[in-house]
Amino acid sequence: MPIIKWEPMFSDPFQEMEQFLERSAGMSRQGFVPAVDVYQTKDAVVVETPLAGVDPKDVDITIENDVLHIRGEMKRESEVDEKNYYRKEVRAGSFYRSVALPTKVDSDQASAESHEGMLKIIIPKAPEVKPRTVKVVAKK
Repeated sequence: MPIIKWEPMFSDPFQEMEQFLERSAGMSRQGFVPAVDVYQTKDAVVVETPLAGVDPKDVDITIENDVLHIRGEMKRESEVDEKNYYRKEVRAGSFYRSVALPTKVDSDQASAESHEGMLKIIIPKAPEVKPRTVKVVAKK
């Protein structure tokens, strides 16, 4: 029985548009688009992406107008001639990913760390969107 690639029922419309534009412009896909997980904690927005084999020095992270941009390059130094490959599935080349963040953030306080091939970006929420507790005072 052949292996069938899983395709989500509802795919990302931005990724579909990007693929369409690449196909229509006749571009070959040299690089790749890294997958991301985005979630919120009480105080921050956290973005995680697997970048195994990518040197953290080759990753550029910017935040502009509450949109996170991750770009970089996976370098692969190989002594095997391209035409001698039987199968070549390991990705190499440049990558780019843009993610609209779910809330206003304080980009000046953002931090990023790489551990065992997983890049984790922590972006504190802007003070005006953090939950605030208001105590009720009973008047007599």
